[in-house]
Amino acid sequence: MAALGLAPAAEKKPVPLFNGKDLTGWTHYLWDGAAKAQDTTTPASAVWSVQDGILVCQGKPAGYLRTIQEYENYRLSLEWRWPEGTTRGNSGVLVHTSTPNALGVWPKSIEVQLAMGNAGDFWVIGTTLEVPDVEKRRQGRRHLNLTDGSEKPAGQWNQMQIICQGDQITVHVNAELVNHATQCSVTRGAISLQSEGALIHFRNISLTPLDD
Repeated sequence: MAALGLAPAAEKKPVPLFNGKDLTGWTHYLWDGAAKAQDTTTPASAVWSVQDGILVCQGKPAGYLRTIQEYENYRLSLEWRWPEGTTRGNSGVLVHTSTPNALGVWPKSIEVQLAMGNAGDFWVIGTTLEVPDVEKRRQGRRHLNLTDGSEKPAGQWNQMQIICQGDQITVHVNAELVNHATQCSVTRGAISLQSEGALIHFRNISLTPLDD
C-alpha cells in the first residue's frame, strides 16, 4: 500500500536504443590493424547493417558501435545470437565507455563479455572493479562469471540484462545471475557493441533509467 497521501511511484519505461531500422543514435569506431590507428575510410555500413529489424555485425574490421549519448544508473536489455554453425564467436557489450584507444582499438570501459561459452565475464579496459572470490576469478583483466551453461546454442537468441547502478554492475544471461561487480572505477559513459572477428546479430536493445 502506498504511504498515506503519496501516489505510487510510476515505473519508468524502457527507452529503445536501437530502432530496428537504422543506426540513429549511434556512432562507430573502426581500427586499421596494419597502421594501428583509427580506420577513417571504412564506412559503418561495411560492418553494421540492419536486416529485418536485426542489427547485424560482420565482425571485421575490429571496432565498436557506440551510443552518442552517455548514461548512468540504468538497466540495459538486449538479445544476441550467433548464426547457426558458429563455433568461436567473440563480441561484447562495453558499458561506461569514454576515452578512445585506452587499449589499442578499445576505449576506456568495462566489457561484459559475449564470447561463446563465456558470456557475462567482465574485462576491465583502463578501469577497475571488484568481484567476490577474486583470487579464484580474476585472470589479469578478466573476471570470470559465476555459471556454466547459461547460453543457448548458436542459431538461438540469448537475452542479457545489465544493471548499472552507482558503482555496481549486475549481469543476467537468460534470466540467470552470471556476474556482479562492486567498486567500479567508472559509473557513467556511452554503451558500445564490439565488432571482434565474428558475425553476430543483435535486437531489442533498450535502456530503463533507474533512480540514483
